[in-house]
Amino acid sequence: MNQALTLGISPCPNDTFMFHDLVHGHTDVPGAFLNCEMLDIEALNELVVAQEGFDLTKLSIPALAERVDDYAILSVGAALGRGCGPLVVRRQETKHMQGLRDLQGATVAIPGVNTTAYLVLRIFFQAVAPVPMRFDEVIPAVAAGKVDAGLIIHESRFTYRDHGLAEVADLGTIWEKSTGLPLPLGVIAAKRSLSDEVVADLESALRQSIQNAFAEPERVLPWVREHAQEIDDEVCRQHIELYVNDFSLDIGIEGRTAITELFERGRAIGTLPLGRLPWR
Repeated sequence: MNQALTLGISPCPNDTFMFHDLVHGHTDVPGAFLNCEMLDIEALNELVVAQEGFDLTKLSIPALAERVDDYAILSVGAALGRGCGPLVVRRQETKHMQGLRDLQGATVAIPGVNTTAYLVLRIFFQAVAPVPMRFDEVIPAVAAGKVDAGLIIHESRFTYRDHGLAEVADLGTIWEKSTGLPLPLGVIAAKRSLSDEVVADLESALRQSIQNAFAEPERVLPWVREHAQEIDDEVCRQHIELYVNDFSLDIGIEGRTAITELFERGRAIGTLPLGRLPWR
C-alpha cells in the first residue's frame, strides 16, 4: 500500500516549473504518492509555524528556523542564487529615498513576517515600520501611497517599473557584497519524521522532475501559466530563468554555507530562535 504524503508549494512559476512532473506522476516516489496543495509562500510558512505544515513543503528561512526540530532541508528544489534578491521600492516621486538609511521610520509593506525577504531587511536595516500583506498586494499599496515603500519578491521584481515605482535597494546585492555568498530565498523541506529512504526518493524524483522541465519546457509551461500571478509569458520566462538554476538541482557546499550564514546572522540579531541547523 502506498504511503500518502502531503506537498505544499506556491503557485509561482519556479515552483510549478520544478514540480510539474512530480505532481503529474511523470516522476514518482516508490511506495508513496503526493497530494499537492498550492498556497502563497507566507501561508505555507504560517502553517509550519503553527505546526500544521505539509510533509514536504516550500518554506522561507525564518519559518524553517521556527520549526527546525521538525523539518530539514532537501538538497534539491531551493530558490537560491545571485542577482535574485528582494527589492525595496518606492514611488518615483519619493526621490529622497535613495538607500536603506533613508527609510528611517518609514512604513514598508512586507510580504509576510516569516519571509526570507523580511529577515534580510532586518539583518541590514531594522528602523522601519513593517506593514505585512500578501506579496501581490505590495506594489499596489506602494503605488497608491498607502505605505512609504515596499519589499517585493517573486515576479514583482520584473513588473514594479510598470507601476511607476523605483528601486531603493537590492537586498540580494547587499547580501552578496557583505558575505560573498548567494542569497537563500526559499527551500524545500521535509518532515524529519520521514525515513531517510523516503527523503532520498523524494530528492531523486524532484531532481528528475526539474531536469525534465529543463529538457522540455514547452510541455510544462501551460501548467506554469495556469497558476502564475503574472500571466505575461516573458515575465514567466524571466522568473524561471532567475530562480531555477544549478542550486535548484543541488544546493551543494556553497548553498549550505549560504543557508548556515543566514541562520547565524538571523540568530545574531535575535530574529531567529537559537537551535540546530536545518540539515538531516
